[in-house]
Amino acid sequence: MSAVPTSLTLGPLRVETPVVLAPMAGITNAAYRRLCAEQGAGLYVSEMITSRGLVEGDETTQKMLVFDELETVRSVQLYGTDPVYIGKAVEILCADHGVAHVDLNFGCPVPKVTRKGGGGALPWKRGLLGEILTAAVAAAAPYDVPVTMKTRKGLDDDHLTYLDAGRIAQETGVAAIALHGRTVQQAYSGEADWDAIARLVDHVDIPVLGNGDIWEAADALRMVEQTGAAGVVVGRGCLGRPWLFRDLAAAFHGEDVATLPTLGEVRTMMRRHAELLSAHMGEERGCKEFRKHVTWYLKGFPAGGEMRHQLALIDSLAALDELLDGLDGDAPFPERELGTPRGRQGAPRKKVVLPEGWLDDTDGRGAHLREDADETTGG
Repeated sequence: MSAVPTSLTLGPLRVETPVVLAPMAGITNAAYRRLCAEQGAGLYVSEMITSRGLVEGDETTQKMLVFDELETVRSVQLYGTDPVYIGKAVEILCADHGVAHVDLNFGCPVPKVTRKGGGGALPWKRGLLGEILTAAVAAAAPYDVPVTMKTRKGLDDDHLTYLDAGRIAQETGVAAIALHGRTVQQAYSGEADWDAIARLVDHVDIPVLGNGDIWEAADALRMVEQTGAAGVVVGRGCLGRPWLFRDLAAAFHGEDVATLPTLGEVRTMMRRHAELLSAHMGEERGCKEFRKHVTWYLKGFPAGGEMRHQLALIDSLAALDELLDGLDGDAPFPERELGTPRGRQGAPRKKVVLPEGWLDDTDGRGAHLREDADETTGG
């Protein structure tokens, strides 16, 4: 069993708790990051943006680069397939947006991304991966900004890439590597392979962050003890449960905490979330954006179908308040929900969609892949 870390060091950046919020498309916007940060220390990463979108001044990309006024450490996840674009994008983030940490996405399993050789497909091309990481690290170096990468085990069980990716990350000066213990083919199905995280820890000298199946603070402690990881990356486990970061912060500092909020306390959190979204986006859009979170917040609680339906239609804070008043504030937290998966799961993919002839060559240097400027899925 490994000792439990109490903080995380990424180059010059020190994170008070070794916990990173996983970038999730449509979820980890400035409002949600603020909400989570109010609960406990950690590194709160933005939604994924594309290097090409940033370099070419794409409007959608610009709108996603919004930070909360209290966001002292600006952290952005960048997606890209071209070393030149990645280098330019990293420089823009550091020079123009005051970003203190850049994470590169090589884990996205979405077919429209892997079809173009991006996301979780890219590490198969070891040479190209090295070129991209080298360009990113060189661009960030003058600003003293650490670059990290997130990846998966590989394309499928027959095409694993994570050990090579770890070696290349270390050789190119990457500050840490996060491993989601699933293959691209698995997407979000099945169980995460924590043994793979342990193997990567043994294989490299840079910090390894473990990702996959952290539903409670106790899972995070178990992961670092089992694998020797330097910290954890939490995604779906915090959906509708921002207080998980409070539990995580406490757990990593030796306290045994499992927050079991009443429906009244959850109601307060829902109101705060909608309020922050409204402050960042305007009330109508903020409330519409909040709708997707309702199911996660109310998971397992007594709230009838009609109530849930009405909450999924709100377009103002006043309408939200009226509906929230109708919830039973004394209802206890549904403990049967503890430790259960949240968010998307789905089935494994029949096959990973890749560019023609992708598997024929594991180098890929000089390949000119072109991502869409508005590619916005995480992974």
